[in-house]
Amino acid sequence: MNFAKIIAPVLFGAALAVSGAAQAQVNVMLPAGPGGGWDSTGRQAFQAMNDAGIYTGGVNFTNTGGAGGTIGLAEFLGTSTGQPDALAVFGAITVGSIELNDSPINLADFRPVARLTAEYLVVAVAADSPYNTLEDLVTALADNPGANPLGGGSAGGVDHIAFALLAQEAGIDVPELNYIPQTSGAETVTAIVNGTLTAGISGTSEFNQFAEQGRIKILGVTSADRRPDLPDVPTFAEAGYDVELANWRGILAAPDAPEDNYRMWIDRFVELSESDAWANVLEQQGWDDFFLAGDDFGTFIAEEVEVQGQILRDAGLVD
Repeated sequence: MNFAKIIAPVLFGAALAVSGAAQAQVNVMLPAGPGGGWDSTGRQAFQAMNDAGIYTGGVNFTNTGGAGGTIGLAEFLGTSTGQPDALAVFGAITVGSIELNDSPINLADFRPVARLTAEYLVVAVAADSPYNTLEDLVTALADNPGANPLGGGSAGGVDHIAFALLAQEAGIDVPELNYIPQTSGAETVTAIVNGTLTAGISGTSEFNQFAEQGRIKILGVTSADRRPDLPDVPTFAEAGYDVELANWRGILAAPDAPEDNYRMWIDRFVELSESDAWANVLEQQGWDDFFLAGDDFGTFIAEEVEVQGQILRDAGLVD
């Protein structure tokens, strides 16, 4: 399986203390390629933490992409177990990908630090597509699902699940969908524009810029209500399909991380969530605040594993 690995040390603020002694450095696994949602979440969070004066030491980012984050998390497990100041970004995509790829990764082995953001999904087609509504697209899928390739994130991830739920609502046999995973939102847009994909799905922040450029048109969003940044785009429910789904992202600490260090990072992310610097990031990125910390986040992860697993089984995507 192909995957990309990029290591990028970053030093925020004053890299060295006045005495010349190096400040602490945190190692952050970003289990995806540069430029995507996980990459942005990790880098933006630590930039905001620096801007707010919460943590101004060095940050060593490692990008290891593939299989919905499971390759990066497997590497993180192997290199960071028991280590302090070792964190990983992950999210809803990982949960389904573990199930679909039959990965040995168990999220319960990691220490939950903080759930940070939620981002709703949008379905888009090329600007010159004959489909102008979500209903138009669904009608085409119902007529011939195999002839209308769909694209988004990793197989089994939240993008795939959104299309599966849409198909179920429309009475389409989910396994008949021609779903082609893409490596990023930008790649999905390229495939939509060049006709490789009939339609694609990604987060609002990844597709909005391309819609504003006139390269694609957005047909629907998976939020419960219309979004202020997409006032003319109907929700799936408004289009007649009872689907509401968010792509959440968060932070894990290494398995068996020292307790005091683990609690310190929870406290730092709580402080981050209350900072103006982070509020500015959420606004600029178009992310919704979805904060939850520590044990409460761990309970949420366990519930997501059950819920997404059942969705994948109901859709016939896993046994």
